[in-house]
Amino acid sequence: MSNSILLLAPGPVQLHPKVQTILSMPMVHHRTPEFDLIFKSALDNLKFIFQTRQPAFMLSSTGTGGMECLLVNVLNPGEKVLAIINGKFGERWAEMAQAYGAEVIRYDIPWGQAASADEVKKYFEQHNDIKIVLVQACETSTATKNPIQEISTVVANTPALLLVDGITALGAYHIPMDEWKIDGLVGGSQKAFMLPTGLSFVCFSEKAWKKIKITKNRTYYFNIQNELAANLRGECLFSANVPLIRGLDYILHRMQHHGLTKHFSHIAQRANYTRSMAKIMGLELFSQSPSESVTALKLPPNVNGVKFRDDLEKKYHLTVMGGQDQLKGKIIRIGHMGYITARDLHETTLRLTRAFNENNYQMNLNEIDYQSKTLLEGQV
Repeated sequence: MSNSILLLAPGPVQLHPKVQTILSMPMVHHRTPEFDLIFKSALDNLKFIFQTRQPAFMLSSTGTGGMECLLVNVLNPGEKVLAIINGKFGERWAEMAQAYGAEVIRYDIPWGQAASADEVKKYFEQHNDIKIVLVQACETSTATKNPIQEISTVVANTPALLLVDGITALGAYHIPMDEWKIDGLVGGSQKAFMLPTGLSFVCFSEKAWKKIKITKNRTYYFNIQNELAANLRGECLFSANVPLIRGLDYILHRMQHHGLTKHFSHIAQRANYTRSMAKIMGLELFSQSPSESVTALKLPPNVNGVKFRDDLEKKYHLTVMGGQDQLKGKIIRIGHMGYITARDLHETTLRLTRAFNENNYQMNLNEIDYQSKTLLEGQV
């Protein structure tokens, strides 16, 4: 067994080797001609990932900061917000809307199930004054993919805005902002962009910009109109995360060089491999609508999930994530984003097998090794 540390969480993820080199470069000031060129390049290329003609923005914040930026720039106190909730991060956005004075209407869905566009339509029939709809493209806590295109078709025919948490989707699979008429979309650096945590990316539709201009803004740091004005001057509004933005500029150029179709297919192949091996190992998917970016697997009932993950970390140097809230100790979540080689996939499978064998769930390691190599077709 290799002694290398493997990080196959749904974020943060393993960094691209070139990014690690870029992060070690000498620091430059964010108000210099050298950085201005990098900043402009990254901003321009972000639109390629969002698949939009609208301005895209990068903020020095976690993904949650980007979620807040989307919300506060279009929300007036007292407005009705439909929050689609099928996991931890749907709960978080609903709580955020409440904190900013929204009247939150909850569309609660059992964890592991996807939202229904037909149900969203029913909520509009019951509340024709809904102003904003909040939804996760991928609910990371359950690895569940929501039908954003279908939901958007419903919302686009109303005055309401559709805000989408794409933190575990943007850059991982197809989510074309303009084509699907998404009004606000947020991503995060620590996911498909193969960077450390610290940058969030946001973009608003033309429809959303009309609302932004008449919204009573109650934020200072996340004031997107001020950020736009600074960007049009060729600079960021506040101090920039120079090392991450240099890394981002490299990753965006790399994605453009390979093309989104090829980039997305690599992530989908990792997901397919993981699910095929899970079936061979006798493990069940948790989500009824699995995402390409992350897979959630049910742990066998005789496996202590907390001890299992502890063994993975301490004995096998493998990081995958467990469940949150009511799913703690019941599932593991394996990420498919980041810099992941075929050997990483194979080694992850072997380490999982060894850990299961030590935790009351027996598998034939030699058979798993053979099946994994067969699926990876000689890449290891």
